[in-house]
Amino acid sequence: MDTRLEKIVKVLQEKANATYEEFRDEVHVFINAGQIVDALTFLRDEHQFSLLSAMTAVDYWPEESPRFHVIYQLTSLTQNLSIQLRVLVNGDQPKVPTATRVFEVANWREREIMDMFGIDFDGHPDPRRILMPEDWEGHPLRKDYPLGYEEPQFTFNFEEIDLRKPYAKE
Repeated sequence: MDTRLEKIVKVLQEKANATYEEFRDEVHVFINAGQIVDALTFLRDEHQFSLLSAMTAVDYWPEESPRFHVIYQLTSLTQNLSIQLRVLVNGDQPKVPTATRVFEVANWREREIMDMFGIDFDGHPDPRRILMPEDWEGHPLRKDYPLGYEEPQFTFNFEEIDLRKPYAKE
């Protein structure tokens, strides 16, 4: 790990009771949901991590605690550093404080996460769906979401699938 990042991670461990891991030269810092806004503000203001370059979530279903990781990828362009913050979220009523007061770009990204994973962001200024229709039920990127796909047609199962296909009637 870069010595500059090492100092930052130590401060996060002391201030936010964070833990970390290194994976393929990336540093992943695990932060409690209640402290994510303070950690993002600290990194932006004191260490020039001015770019929220990515924000997403991962579903670890069938695990329930924690089921989700909300991931914040921060980049410091002036120092050429990158750090990833992860918030572990339980599966029952998943909720994280909004980061829109720290990074404006989090507005759209949080809406995408809410829409696709069903994770709510407390205090979000516009919590509407962004990718799916308003009346859509469910969250398509959850691993327990029904797939609803059509079985691929090959030579060995051609007749079986062809019988189930709807054809136009003349």
